[in-house]
Amino acid sequence: MPASILLIVIFVLSAVAYKSGQRRAVRISRKRLPSRPAYYGLLTCIGCAIPSLLVFALWLALEPTVIHHIVAANLSPAEHPISEVRLDLAINTVKNLVARTVLADQDEDADPVFLRAADHYHNLKSISRAALSVICLTVAIAGMLLVRRKISPRLHARKQMERVLTCVFVACSTVAVFTTIGIVLSVFFEAIRFFKMVPFFDFLLGLKWSPQIAIRTEQVGSSGAFGVVPVFAGTLLISIIAMLVAVPLGLMSAIYLSEYADPRFRHIAKPLLEILAGIPTVVYGFFAALTVGPFIRHLGEKAGLQVSSESALAAGLVMGVMIIPFVSSLADDVINAVPQALRDGSYGLGATRSETIRHVILPAALPGIVGSVLLAVSRAIGETMIVVMAAGLSANLTANPLKAVTTVTVQIVTLLVGDQTFDSPKTLAAFALGLILFVATLMLNVIALYVVRRYRERYE
Repeated sequence: MPASILLIVIFVLSAVAYKSGQRRAVRISRKRLPSRPAYYGLLTCIGCAIPSLLVFALWLALEPTVIHHIVAANLSPAEHPISEVRLDLAINTVKNLVARTVLADQDEDADPVFLRAADHYHNLKSISRAALSVICLTVAIAGMLLVRRKISPRLHARKQMERVLTCVFVACSTVAVFTTIGIVLSVFFEAIRFFKMVPFFDFLLGLKWSPQIAIRTEQVGSSGAFGVVPVFAGTLLISIIAMLVAVPLGLMSAIYLSEYADPRFRHIAKPLLEILAGIPTVVYGFFAALTVGPFIRHLGEKAGLQVSSESALAAGLVMGVMIIPFVSSLADDVINAVPQALRDGSYGLGATRSETIRHVILPAALPGIVGSVLLAVSRAIGETMIVVMAAGLSANLTANPLKAVTTVTVQIVTLLVGDQTFDSPKTLAAFALGLILFVATLMLNVIALYVVRRYRERYE
């Protein structure tokens, strides 16, 4: 049975289990069950679905590895072993034969050894799927019958459901935590490989970024330069420009929409403002490269300034417009969440609306505003497309916003584009950049948490 069909059958059996458990609970409800019949139906459904789905997922995760080892053992017996490279090529050939629409024995050009291996692979997979279907359906039916049999006036289905949901929530949290740990460790270990080739302080304090390494020593640029300071300086410059645009405009628009605007106008203006967050970044990139960049260059030429065709100012301005909704929408929600009693108390003491906003509402909403600004900063640091199209790829160490610069994310993408092998400083530098960027973002989060806790204690 195909895996998709088996999954549908499991869901159908789970629905049948729900109805069966509910009907049994209704049948014995004269004895005053401690929970509603729906809880008994849900408990029966979970007893049917969760064990079978766990078996289904575990089986599909282990099936390719097991079949691979069995086929590899036949292709490379102990008495006549072959090299690992040749074995991998042979396994790939077998998989290609299995994946063809025609039968393997109808391929006249294929090696008979590979044909037999492909038939063996196909047979093993068919046997595996048949066994999976039998085991999953058996587990599902057994779970349904076992839980259904336990339904009685002594079974507190609601408490059992709460325990099951608690276990599910803990499992989901554990998966999220371990996924984060896995991502960090994978980046960390690859970065360690890079730092074995390039000294850490040369990377962290170097003033030149040129990661191009030639294949032969006689080629130009055979030794790269991996100083990260220009890359982070460009990231910081563009982010500062973007935040100088986004934070004042976003915060002032949030204050106006929440405190001054008519409800009908707010109902129309807020969704229109949030549309900016839904525009693809490549569209912003086109706008920055074709409109904002030439406009800034034209103004600079009139003022006698030398403006690059790709500048940090153009990228920062457009990026700031893009992240205005992140500041505006979240800040608006936070300001609206401030209790009305604080406003009424301020007005009762004779304060004006602007004084109330400055001295009461904004301090009370400061933790949420800091969170919205932090989200906007993270969005600015992680943006790639606008920088590629408007600011360029040149790693220039400059504080002049009229010059071309680059950012960390752009360099990561550039280093990993195309067919790469992760055994040279050029490709491993992307992981070092990712690790440094992760540490910088973590520091921003720590600072934001400090500010939030400090001011939250003041208003609690």
